[in-house]
Amino acid sequence: MNKSTIMSLPRVRSISKEQIFMFSAILVNAGNYLYNLILGRLLGPEVFADAAVLITMLLILSFIGMTFQIVSAKYTVLLEEDQLETFLYIFSKIALISGAILGVTIALMSEVLQNTLHTHSEFMFIIFGAGLPLYFIACLNRGVFQGKGELKKLAFTYQAEMISRLVFTLIVLLNFTNFSSGIVVAAGIFVSLILALFPFQKKVLINTSVFQNRNFAIKPIFTFFLLTAFYELTQIIINNSDILLVKHYFNQKDAGLYASLALIGRVVYFVAWMFVMMLLPAVIKLSKEGQNTRPVLLKYVGYISVLSACIVSGTLLFPNLAVNILFGSKFLSIAPLLWLYALATSIFAIANIFSYYFLSLGQYIPVVISAALGLSQIVLIVLFHNSLKEVVVVQVIAMAILLIFQIVFFFYHTNKINRRN
Repeated sequence: MNKSTIMSLPRVRSISKEQIFMFSAILVNAGNYLYNLILGRLLGPEVFADAAVLITMLLILSFIGMTFQIVSAKYTVLLEEDQLETFLYIFSKIALISGAILGVTIALMSEVLQNTLHTHSEFMFIIFGAGLPLYFIACLNRGVFQGKGELKKLAFTYQAEMISRLVFTLIVLLNFTNFSSGIVVAAGIFVSLILALFPFQKKVLINTSVFQNRNFAIKPIFTFFLLTAFYELTQIIINNSDILLVKHYFNQKDAGLYASLALIGRVVYFVAWMFVMMLLPAVIKLSKEGQNTRPVLLKYVGYISVLSACIVSGTLLFPNLAVNILFGSKFLSIAPLLWLYALATSIFAIANIFSYYFLSLGQYIPVVISAALGLSQIVLIVLFHNSLKEVVVVQVIAMAILLIFQIVFFFYHTNKINRRN
């Protein structure tokens, strides 16, 4: 083959690490969906409600885990290497202590949780609580990968968690049918959190003397940590309180049906999170360099809007097909509500992108106000829960108000910057 022939061959475009991460995120979300769908089919609506409680609890407590991840991602970008070691030393201690306290608390309240949430076992809460210290350390570790842009390693931690949970849970459920399904799901979560630690940044837990020699201000970091924790808590409550409230107000079958509805309708939110993973370090880096951050925001808002439109249209046009394929005929009664729930989740996902954008820029007032607006969903569900449809409709209303506020503040903030320049 001569030189001219070689030159005429088309160049193979290399795949970027961002594209690899996006593909991995889709794969992980598909695996988590498969995990929940198989549980729904194996267990049926009533028993699946127990599994949904544990999954929802992990999502709710992830507000702390995501706080560690977001804070470590931000300061991995902003701090120098020796400063970063000090930061990780301090916050690894906080992560372990926080996880231990929460785990013990959940274990001590296991009987109360069983009675309140009407589960078949209290021991599943004890196993669940034991995994929380591992989870918080894993999130701190992920934040370092996120901040450094090591998206392949970040993706691997999610893959390890998803695959191990899926494989362990299914093997035990299929071969040891006499075990309580709630205990099996809890054990699967515990095992997956161990594997979520790999690959591990050894310096996250190394005991060094840099704590005494730190040369950066720690107070702003703790301020950002607390504000992020507050916001993450409100977002997790907004996104998961409906399942727990339905579990409280409705019977076991309706609660299981609603859990399946939530699982299908939230696909857009789970996929949207991969964009948040890339948005945060990009905005922080551009802001640090004094560059315009708005194009990055608008790009990811556009991605999520297109994705949301496709999902809502699909669930509106083919609700019975979607429910029947994913969960089976026993869940078909929930099909008419599928597009409405997908709409509420889509609006929330778009509003959430704006929130994380402002959080990255240190604009805390819109974050606090949007959190307060989002929490109105809980009040509305407490007041209006005569039917599952009513529960879904009030969420659409609450999320629409939240998104309108975010858009209005974005234009206000943009005009303010333009006038200043």
